[in-house]
Amino acid sequence: MRVIFFLLSLVFAGQALAQDKPNMLIIWGDDIGFWNLSTNNMGMMGYDTPNIDRIAEEGAKFTDYYGQQSCTAGRSAFILGQSPIRTGLTKVGSPGADLGIRPEDVTLASLLKDEGYVTAQFGKNHLGDKDEFLPTNHGFDEFFGNLYHLNAEEEPEDPDYPHDNELLVKLFSPRGVIHSFADGDIVDTGALTRERMKTVDREFKLAALDFMTRAVDQG
Repeated sequence: MRVIFFLLSLVFAGQALAQDKPNMLIIWGDDIGFWNLSTNNMGMMGYDTPNIDRIAEEGAKFTDYYGQQSCTAGRSAFILGQSPIRTGLTKVGSPGADLGIRPEDVTLASLLKDEGYVTAQFGKNHLGDKDEFLPTNHGFDEFFGNLYHLNAEEEPEDPDYPHDNELLVKLFSPRGVIHSFADGDIVDTGALTRERMKTVDREFKLAALDFMTRAVDQG
């Protein structure tokens, strides 16, 4: 069984399985500048990123590209293979917004499913928070992660948040960390609070390891 993993805003490395088609691990980090990686800055920043550097040294580096202006635009361009202008995913959507991947949009994950891959995504998604926009409705077998930038997640803890406005809270409060599956099962594992933000990367990493283990065991 061939496996593709999407780990968005999470740095994680896994061991690929020997198969007739390669396994894929895609690492996608928010707000990582070109000069933040020591493979690019050649030590000028005073620190090293050895694991990422090794990937660059053993693989290929692509150094000329156009970057998108927001996380939603960048993620959608990669996963959909289309300009965000075409899909409408040019900006970050607020909680509850009717903004996300449409049924007619083909994703990289759905194309790989047709080739026999199992697919999963762990970490930040930011391509819509309604059920119909979740990755597991667009080619992914499993998703465990958050749906927004961290500012949106922590707003309910602000002292001036309008908790007494029931309608506003119902319509616009952020969802928690979601664990969803292609069979339609969706579990809200709780809010991504400021305290949980300190350790949530470990949650995502362990979930990714568990997914890989299950994929191997299932052949």
